[in-house]
Amino acid sequence: MKIKIECLPEPKLSFGEGVVGLEPRRSLPSGGPVDAGRIRQVNVGLVGPVEDVRAVRRWLSRLSGFLPAREGNARRYPDWPGSEGALGVNFVIEERFVRPLDQDKLDLIRARAANAEAFEDLLDLFESRIQGMFGDSRPDCVVICLPDEIGDLRVENPGLSTAERRALEQLRREEESDQFALFQPTPEELAAAEELRTQADDLLFRTFYRALKARIMAHTNPVPLQVIRRDTVERPDDKGQSNATRAWNLAVSLYYKAGGLPWRPADLPENVCFVGISFHHLKRRAGSLVYASVAQAFSTDVEPFALKGATIEHEQRRDRQPYLTTDQSDALLRDVLEKYEAQSGVPPSRIVIHKTTTYQPEEEEGFRRAASGKVPACDLVWIRATPFRLVRKGFQEPWRGTICSVGDQTYLFTSGYVPWWNEYPGPHIPAPIEIGSAGPSDLPSAQLKSSRYPR
Repeated sequence: MKIKIECLPEPKLSFGEGVVGLEPRRSLPSGGPVDAGRIRQVNVGLVGPVEDVRAVRRWLSRLSGFLPAREGNARRYPDWPGSEGALGVNFVIEERFVRPLDQDKLDLIRARAANAEAFEDLLDLFESRIQGMFGDSRPDCVVICLPDEIGDLRVENPGLSTAERRALEQLRREEESDQFALFQPTPEELAAAEELRTQADDLLFRTFYRALKARIMAHTNPVPLQVIRRDTVERPDDKGQSNATRAWNLAVSLYYKAGGLPWRPADLPENVCFVGISFHHLKRRAGSLVYASVAQAFSTDVEPFALKGATIEHEQRRDRQPYLTTDQSDALLRDVLEKYEAQSGVPPSRIVIHKTTTYQPEEEEGFRRAASGKVPACDLVWIRATPFRLVRKGFQEPWRGTICSVGDQTYLFTSGYVPWWNEYPGPHIPAPIEIGSAGPSDLPSAQLKSSRYPR
């Protein structure tokens, strides 16, 4: 059996001032965001219990100043230079956008059992304060300040029938069985596996912060939300992430949610549309369990967008995974191509579709039918978790970007040893993803220029 191991170069990122780099926290202070100067001030709203709002407000005020990193590896964890030095912006909290919750109402809800009725009342309480900022004068982002007990709050979905709950519990057992079929799974590997499959747990239970986001998204032209838990801002600087690292994570998130663009990929080919297809559990009004298909698209030429595809019956599965029929695949890709051309003015020269399950014959037929005559090249790529492992001789883990071909199977390490950090950011042997394609494709060998594997 032929085995080939190479190491792909790290993808580069573009920043402001023409700066190109590998690490945002190193390149942002040099060049600023890729849209530097477009946003000079981010107005932040605050909603939550009185004491939590006060604690978060104190912490956010520190974003304007220097914060030293306390982690041991200075290459990986740089100091926070302040919001002006990192992003060229100031984060401003105006009094009119500070909306503490009515403490008496909050105490009454907390005093009741954590049932579905109290859960809804708590959602109503938060929603009423957030909705009040949806007028002509509004903040760029609303920070939701959550005490730990609300951050962890979840209730069983009361809208499920007994039969639906049994079906979902069976799906969850299947998903858990798939996860534990991995070779020596670690918590990190299980978390990664969960991202690659649909989650019955999402429908069996309602988590508070997700339910709140869903409520707000149902409004017309809502303000983006950023959830911060009390523990995040009150944890000692020497426990877990330092204040500098928390500042980097939060500030970049707020900047992006305010409409900013911190960086973009530097080496993507022009006029190529990359599409990800995923499936999510939903509950139809008629009462039966269904999946919803979603397509997310991005390229260097248009703003990213998402489109909802067909609703799929629960029984439309093979190997315990939902799939699209020929007509559903055709219709979804046609919608993507139409949206892309409307934004860019021209159809893409190539389209690359990604799924976390292998392509069924109906899907391949539908996608290629939609692309035929409209796009010169169409790649159907799938990625999935795998029990494959690769151990190097010596002390270093496989480098991030290592690509290993074993016969006709290809494995890519999206995590691993990072040379400019001089560190592997993980406690266990890195796990690759398996990459394959339906039909001919020159990915990744031709599209990604590889370098000799470091010895």
